[in-house]
Amino acid sequence: MTTVRIPAGWPATEEQARAVQEELRGEVVLDETGPAPGTGHVTGVDVAYDDGRDLVAAAAVVLDAATLGTVAEATAVGRIPFPYVPGLLAFRELPAVLAALEALPCAPGLVVCDGYGLAHPRRFGLASHLGVLTGLPAIGVAKNPFTFRYDDPAPARGSTSPLLAGTEEVGRALRTRDGVKPVFVSAGHRVDIGNACAHTLALTPGHRLPETTRRADALCRRALREASAA
Repeated sequence: MTTVRIPAGWPATEEQARAVQEELRGEVVLDETGPAPGTGHVTGVDVAYDDGRDLVAAAAVVLDAATLGTVAEATAVGRIPFPYVPGLLAFRELPAVLAALEALPCAPGLVVCDGYGLAHPRRFGLASHLGVLTGLPAIGVAKNPFTFRYDDPAPARGSTSPLLAGTEEVGRALRTRDGVKPVFVSAGHRVDIGNACAHTLALTPGHRLPETTRRADALCRRALREASAA
């Protein structure tokens, strides 16, 4: 487990954080297809918090994209670096997530975030921010549509409908299991939305959420319990 320190110059106020988002969002690449589903590595990242102890734990779990077998995993724990503010969650999560990714013994390949990319008020959610800082292809797969609207997709697995900010498509509602509530997929960096949905389907052979997210969630929660106990 890696111990995380808050980086020097990390934003401390909402105004500073929004300024960083405005500065970096122009570096997002959305005109690349990205890696083909079922090839190489795909890595899930997730975080867990103990606000009472001021602790955040992050996990990165690398899967073989063809078999979904676990290839490698790493965790990182540190102090919570930013208060909870909707739309600025990346500033709470990124130092620990970046440390976990850096601790991996292999290349992560595509990174799947439990959150948003383009589907963000400033079009710069966690997946986009992470992708820009690392240069890695990244997508967001969220459990809810945030502030955006959508029509319910058809009930069959693989059905989609646009996730809309006004008339702008910022992502897609994707049905990963027949008749089960969709997930909300958005491009983050260096992956287009069609490929992001294809990856999400490849990662959900038996559950609503991607295997990357499920395994990273379990690992970061375990890391947090161990850190809290210590």
